[in-house]
Amino acid sequence: VTCNRDSHVTHLSTPGKRISGTITPFLGNLTFLSHLNLSHNQFSGAFPFTLFHTLKSLDLSYNLLSGTPNYSLPVSIRTIDLSSNRFNGSIQSPFFNGAPRLISFNVSNNSFTGPLPVSICIASRHVKFLDFSMNKFSGNVSQGIGRCSKLEIFRAGLNSLSGWLPFDLYSVKSLREIFLANNQFTGSINSSIALLSNLSVIDLHQNELTGEIPKDFGLLSNLSQLILHSNNLNGSVPPSLMNCTSMKTLLLRNNHLRGEIMSLDFSPLQKLEAIDFGNNSFVGNIPVSLCLCRSLVAVRFAYNQLTGEIPACMAGLKSLSHLSLSDNFLSNVVGALRILMRCDDLSVLFLSRCFKDEPVPNDDHLAHLSGFQNLQILTLGGCGLKGEVPSWIGRLKKLKVLNLSYNKITGTIPKWLGSMPSLFVLNITRNHLTGELPREIGNLKALVSDDTDPNLSNLALPFLFDSLQYNRLFNLPRGIKVGNNSLSGNIPAELGNLRLLRELDLNDNDFNGSIPSELSRLVNLEILDMSGNHLTGEIPESLKKLHFLSFLTVANNDLEGEIPKGGQFDTFTNASFEGNPKLCGSLLQKSCPQRSAGGQDEMSPPAPAAEELGSSWYTIPFGVGYAVGFFVVTISLLFTSSRKWFN
Repeated sequence: VTCNRDSHVTHLSTPGKRISGTITPFLGNLTFLSHLNLSHNQFSGAFPFTLFHTLKSLDLSYNLLSGTPNYSLPVSIRTIDLSSNRFNGSIQSPFFNGAPRLISFNVSNNSFTGPLPVSICIASRHVKFLDFSMNKFSGNVSQGIGRCSKLEIFRAGLNSLSGWLPFDLYSVKSLREIFLANNQFTGSINSSIALLSNLSVIDLHQNELTGEIPKDFGLLSNLSQLILHSNNLNGSVPPSLMNCTSMKTLLLRNNHLRGEIMSLDFSPLQKLEAIDFGNNSFVGNIPVSLCLCRSLVAVRFAYNQLTGEIPACMAGLKSLSHLSLSDNFLSNVVGALRILMRCDDLSVLFLSRCFKDEPVPNDDHLAHLSGFQNLQILTLGGCGLKGEVPSWIGRLKKLKVLNLSYNKITGTIPKWLGSMPSLFVLNITRNHLTGELPREIGNLKALVSDDTDPNLSNLALPFLFDSLQYNRLFNLPRGIKVGNNSLSGNIPAELGNLRLLRELDLNDNDFNGSIPSELSRLVNLEILDMSGNHLTGEIPESLKKLHFLSFLTVANNDLEGEIPKGGQFDTFTNASFEGNPKLCGSLLQKSCPQRSAGGQDEMSPPAPAAEELGSSWYTIPFGVGYAVGFFVVTISLLFTSSRKWFN
């Protein structure tokens, strides 16, 4: 709380104090209040914006002798920060009539509803900072924002705004930042935006914008961030964009852009740190001019139609940490790895579905190279690579994610994989691997103990994993996937040591023996697939302890006995157990043989007790007695007949 020399409260600031409750209108009794900051608390309910009507609205006057404000005169509100609370309701236009001197207005990260209150620019024409982001504002943005002739920052992202981008926005020459991402805006970006020469940030991603990128974007010499990904933009990237020498971030992924990427000269973009052209329709080779952007940290050209080889000059990008080239038509995987091994900071490398039916890069190809020491993600899936799992991977001590799925890899799974200290995602499905699953896999440290690595922080660019987008390695589901191979032997009981495991895929192999009860120690397991093997015995009752298990299938094995009841087993369908004719239970609508107290099936004849094995004749079964009687009678008759014959 700050007061002027006459003891009138002018500043009230309580950020991050965990204060809850509603705001009383009596706050309006602070008639000299000029700065209000209630951000990062837990205030809720509707904010009483009418309280500002009681605040005085006279201009500041100055002492002519000292040149300082005369604080004995009342002033109107200048800054309002209500961000990161739980306020709701709409913001009515009359409120701004009580704030003609307003400079900064921040209501981000609340639950305000209704149309965007652009009428603020009619009553408060001095405003420089407006932040309406992360609320529930909806509908079209009406005209009026253009009257904020001094506006520098305009943020209204993460709402439900729709319609065309407000046309009068293009007339605000003072704008430095436009953030309207994650809305439902349609239509094209007007070419007049290129006249806003002070613009540094344009973020319009995750909308429904169409049309081409304005050709005169190159006039924006101060532009440092252009973020237009996840729209429906088409056409080519304007060459003038390469004149934006202040550019640091250029994100255009998930659009319908096309053209020859080699036609773009990236060399003027010496400050460029992140470029993302992924999921478009660009063709041609990777531009050599990109190698001159020495500040590059992240590059994604994945999901395009690029051809050729990775240029050798990329070895000079010493700051490069994230490279994604998956789903293109590249060649020479050995040469690519030899080049990229020299990028000392490289931590994320996506090369899946790039190289077609080439040999697996082995130690002979990569001899005497000691790169990739900071690599955390390596994906080479879906390339049809031929050979065995290369031992040089075992030297990557920081590797956390390894994807070699959908290749033609032969041989056995190497035991040394179990000694990799950081590995927590292993995907080698859909190969031609044979032999047993090494019990050493149960020693993977990153799946045994929760020793969170500080390097699991935000990545330079988000990435897709199992069709989901991730911004942090820490959030990635930890798993082992070895399905669709020809692995044999028993399922190692040592897998039960991997208590952080969330996905275990063993399907469509030749595993035999019983399901190890030790799997019940995988307390974080969510997905368990053991279908399509030769497993025998009963399903362990202890698996009911897996309280997070949302998907289970043991279909097409040779299991027997009753399906466990209770726990997550009550949520599974019969599809999880089909193809096991010896299984029974209510889920399969197949009754199981009932058991007596002694454990013997009630449908079987009881075994005789010890005392029933005595010599008492009354205990002899009827059939045996009948046979003995028949024998005695027969002998008697024969004896009688013999006497008659002799006589």
